Order: sequence, then C-alpha cells, then structure tokens
Amino acid sequence: MVYTLAASTLTVAAPLGCDGSSAEGAEPTAAGVSTPSDVLVTGEDEEMLVLEVTPANKVVVRLPRVEVGQGITTAVAMMIAEELDARLADVEIPLAEARTKGNQYTGGSSSVRSLYGPARELAATARAKLLTAAARRWHLSVGLLRTRDTMVVAPDGRTATFGSLTESAARIHHPALRAEPKPASRHRVIGQPTNRIDARDIVTGAAKYAGDLSVAGAKPTVVARPPTLGGKVVSVDDRAARALPGVHAVVRIAGGVAVVADSFHHAFKARDALRIRWAPGPLAALSDAAIRSRLRAAVPPLGTPLLGTRQVTGEFEFAFVSHAPMEVLTAVADVRAGHAEIWFSSQTPTDARDTIASLVGLPASKVRVHVMRGGGSFGRRLNYDAAIEAAQISKAAHRPVKLMWTRNDDIRHGRMRPASHHRIRASHAGGRVVAFTHMMASVNESYGKGGPAAQGGATGRVTTAVSGARTSAVPGTSAAGPLPSDDGLYNFGRVSGDSGGVELAMPLGAWRSVDSGTMRTAEEIVVDEVAASLGEDPVAFRRTTLRSKAVTAVLDKVATAGDWGRTMPAGRAQGVAVHEEYDSCVACLVEIDATDPKNPRVTKVVMAADVGTAVNPRGLEAQLMGTAVDGISTVLRAGLHIDRGAVREGSFADFHYARQRDAPLHFEAHIMPSRRDPGGAGELGVPAAAGAVANAYARATGTRPRRFPLTF
Repeated sequence: MVYTLAASTLTVAAPLGCDGSSAEGAEPTAAGVSTPSDVLVTGEDEEMLVLEVTPANKVVVRLPRVEVGQGITTAVAMMIAEELDARLADVEIPLAEARTKGNQYTGGSSSVRSLYGPARELAATARAKLLTAAARRWHLSVGLLRTRDTMVVAPDGRTATFGSLTESAARIHHPALRAEPKPASRHRVIGQPTNRIDARDIVTGAAKYAGDLSVAGAKPTVVARPPTLGGKVVSVDDRAARALPGVHAVVRIAGGVAVVADSFHHAFKARDALRIRWAPGPLAALSDAAIRSRLRAAVPPLGTPLLGTRQVTGEFEFAFVSHAPMEVLTAVADVRAGHAEIWFSSQTPTDARDTIASLVGLPASKVRVHVMRGGGSFGRRLNYDAAIEAAQISKAAHRPVKLMWTRNDDIRHGRMRPASHHRIRASHAGGRVVAFTHMMASVNESYGKGGPAAQGGATGRVTTAVSGARTSAVPGTSAAGPLPSDDGLYNFGRVSGDSGGVELAMPLGAWRSVDSGTMRTAEEIVVDEVAASLGEDPVAFRRTTLRSKAVTAVLDKVATAGDWGRTMPAGRAQGVAVHEEYDSCVACLVEIDATDPKNPRVTKVVMAADVGTAVNPRGLEAQLMGTAVDGISTVLRAGLHIDRGAVREGSFADFHYARQRDAPLHFEAHIMPSRRDPGGAGELGVPAAAGAVANAYARATGTRPRRFPLTF
C-alpha cells in the first residue's frame, strides 16, 4: 500500500513494519494509490518511508535506518533510481530523525530485506504520477511517454524534468497507469556493481560524523573512568582540574567524572588532573581463568550417546571481543529545562530517545534525536551509552556538550561480545552422522536496576544454532532441546542443543553475526573432524550431507574457484566452511601460511554467496571482505583479557585486530545469480570465514584448535 501525502510537491509514502490497511485519512484506489489527506497517520506504526520529488529535480528519501558504512544509502538510492528511471546522482538519501513511533531498527542484516519492496513500490507510484502529469500537460496518451535520466520524454523528443512536474503530479489522485515495480528482467540499476553515492564525501571529508558537528555552545567533554569494570567514585578532588585554563565544568556521573572544556586538549589535561578515589567494581576478584571455569561448568551435559555409534567431540572457548569501530563513540547533547536535542549515530534511535527522556526527566515528545552517519558499528551502535552520558552531563552542566569516548574508554568500558564455551558431540555409524549435539554457555549481562536499559541497550538473547537449526531463548534457559531430524544445515539425524549462562556485571552487546560467529565456527570445525574420522575429504563430505542445494552450490563455487585440494607446501593448507542464515547462504575457502604456528598469515580468501537479488554486488563484495577480516581477526588474534575485573587491552596496540599486514594477499567474492527477493548479507560471512580460517590452521599445523583467538 502506497499513500500520497498532502504537499505542494509530489510526496508519497509507504508503511514499514505495519499493515497498510490500518492507515487513517486516506482512501486506497483500485490502483493501490490513495487520495491525499491533510495528515497521514497509521493506526499501529508511524514509521513510513517517504519520497519527495523537489522542484530542483532531486528525489529525496529520508531513510529510517542508519548508515554505518554498510552502504544502505547507496542500496536504497539504487532501488529508487531503478523504479523512477532517475539518475543515481539525483537521488538523495538523508537519515531520518528518531520518529514518534516505529522501530527504526538497523541490524540483523535486515535493512535491504525490509526496504526492497516498499522502496520500489514507492518509486513506481511516483513514476506513474509523473508520467500522468506529463501526459496531461502535453495532451498525450501516457502510454506514449517514457522516463529516463530523471525526466519524462515524449515521442517527439520533448522532455520535462521530474522537478518541473512535481507540483502537478502532487495533485493527481488516480494515475493513468498501474504503478508496479519492474520485473527483475528489466533491471538496469539493481544488480549492477556501483560505487557508493557517498564515497567522494567520505574521502574528501565532506561527510559529517558526530565529531564533526559544530552545535552552538557545545563544549568538548571527556570522562575519567574507573580502573575496573563497574567501579564507582568514592571521592574526587577537582580543585586542580577546575583551576586549569579552559575548564567549564566538572560533573560526576554513574560512569565516572566528566570534564567540560574549551577543547579536547583542555578537557584531557583537566581529566588527568582529577584526584579520584575509586571503589573496585563487582568483578575485581575475577579474571579470565575463573570466568572460563564458570562457563565450562554452566554448559549443559551432552547426555548419553546413541548406542552403537562412534563419537567425535570437541570443547571450544571464545574470548570477549570489542566492537572497536573506527570512529570512536561521540554524542552531542543540549538538554534544557523543557526540551533536549541529541546528535549521535544510532541503530536504535527511538529506543534511545525514550530512554534518554526518562533519565533526564522529559517527555519523549520533548527529546529530539538527530541520527548521524557512523564510522563503523558491527553492533556497537545498537547501544547508546555515550548519548545517555552526554545528556546527563549536559543537564548537570547546564550547557550543550560534545562527549567523546576515547578508544581506551570503549575497549575497557564499552560493550563487548560475550565469552562463551561450547561442547559438541557428533555420533556416527555406518559412515554417516546419526546425531549431533551442541551445548553451550555464554556470559550474560547482570546489572540489576542499573542494567542494560539504563546504560543504553536491551538485554540480549542467546540464539542456539545447532548444525544450522536456529532457535532463540532468553539467556540461561533452554534454547533448543531435541530438534526434529528435518532441521539443520546438515543431514545429521537427531540434532539437539541447549544453553546455559553465567551472570556477570559486564557491559555486553550484540557483535556482528551475534552468536553464529562462535557457534557455527565450532560446528564447522567438528564437521571437518567428522570427515577426517570417516576418511573423507572435507568438501566431499559436506557435499553429501548438506541439505540445501543453494549451500551446496556456493560450496562448489569456492571449491572450483579456489582450486580446492591443490598440493601445498608443509605448514600451509586450505580450509573451508559454510553458513546459512537471513534467507542467504555463503561458503568460504581460505589458504593459510602457518609455517610459524605462532604467527599464521591468511594468504588467500575465496567466498561465494547466494543472497537472492544482490542490489549492489560491489557493496556485497565489500561486506564479504569485511567479514573475512573479522573471521581472521577473531580466530587468530583479537580478543579481550579480564584481569581482576579490568579489561587488559586499551587500544589497537594490544587489541590485535587484523591490520593490512594480516589481510589476505588475494581475495575474491562470487555472487550467485538470483532473481528472488534479497536476503540478508551484512553479517552472513563472519561464521563461514571464521570456520574456514580455523580449519585451515588445523590442517596446516596438524592440531585441533580449541581456544580462540589462537594466539591469545
């Protein structure tokens, strides 16, 4: 259902996440287009995707999602340009502010999937109205007209830009032709490798991030934080800090002591001059070894194996991992007596607005959240810790502030992927797997009343992915239990799983691919070990046991393109893994040089993905490349240690995420052709890449990797 909004220019809207029939103030026509109304309101959900054609011949769509480098603005611009026959350069995709209602959620690899239908229908409706307006102007049959390059073209060569037609098109209630998106066979923009529409702005510095903003009166702000997680201020002597030049305020908050100053230089100087006595956090007596021990004890038992079977078993440990987006967290806040404005990059802006409003004592309607582009996220910006702190500091200091979390702040006190322990058993008989059990436990966040909601986030959920079958459960409860034999990525007979949890007062958050990045990695290692136990080649074994033809196809693609099975020198090997999720699937083949087992280097990565319609194959290739680097990092080097309640790492100097020297010398991505609707892609490649790296290392070294990262 697409609606026309009352406006002086052509403005159409499509509901997102609600039933269009619930709209009020509009009467749908047979063509699926409604008549204008003074105000369009939907009964259940105000979230709308709105398209406007401006007199300047620009097509503007305010996007209720955030751009954090994943390329969603380019993908949506391509959808709009496709259906309107507009030039891509004429399509603008600004980010929408937090809405009164509607989730505006960016995550779960859902953005392209959720926008593909509404965006195309929206643009098709606008095109039908523009063609009708031109036909009336020229007194021609609409069937004689065509569109190209953001204009309507008549048979005699006359042209009219969309901008010149927008006012008359806005008055058209019933277009003269049916508004339908193009079939895939007519796509000329969708499916073409396309550079990002914001690439030039990013590389020239024209793109604005929260740290680039110059909000009137907003002063640079930093926070002195405790040495341990959850530590509290006992006392503070701020006399020396207040005496320094450029200092405007020193404010105590839950997370530490904030300094507001004329510049970040002044703020850091004053922060370092504070004399603070800290009470240790609740984990001050806890370190890695004890956490691992608790996790191991929390894993539910595997139970008794089937009689007459042989077992392949494995226990796997995964460390905490920081999101570490390249752009550090920054938020600008201006909280006044009767209203507030916040500027920051958020994947959950409506939740952020509601939480901030509650904490500063304002109605949600009086809090305005401006969504900024983000320089990376990987799940970090699902939480809004920095925005909450900025709002609280602004209220206490009685002035606007620009708060920056340093890299050290975020790695040592920010959200992290929870550590987990996995216990897997594959039972086989007669040359095939007849039962597969995956039990796991992860650290779950426990803060009581000062918990996730108060700190800018929602409590996570554990999703158990036993051999491809995914079910969700609240942390610490049964996630799966026995699953019917028709579930799972592999034909592994009776598939079952369960989960436990260890409650700790730690700031946890969803990390790219959430649980799949650990669970699938462990499972793909076991699949390789089962193949070895049966004397079979890892690729050949997967071919005979995979349930999905699509997954088999991507596996075959990487095996062929990557020359699987080629002879390699000692200390070097290939590894492979697959994953299926978000209505998409992927395979990854890796080559590794582990001649020095303590300094392994991935030299080659070949990936193949079936994501349905790939709106922008170039963007998808970039996503897959990023997931490959994530897999390399978290399997080989990148993790966080906990030493007596404190995170040991504090920067990229010791949080060893992959750098250029660790990147594969050769990378290629193969996008499988498809005309079905898009699936998800942003997180898809992480589990397959991680599994392939682990398997390649195992084959190169003759070892069985069990603790990740390997060089931790």
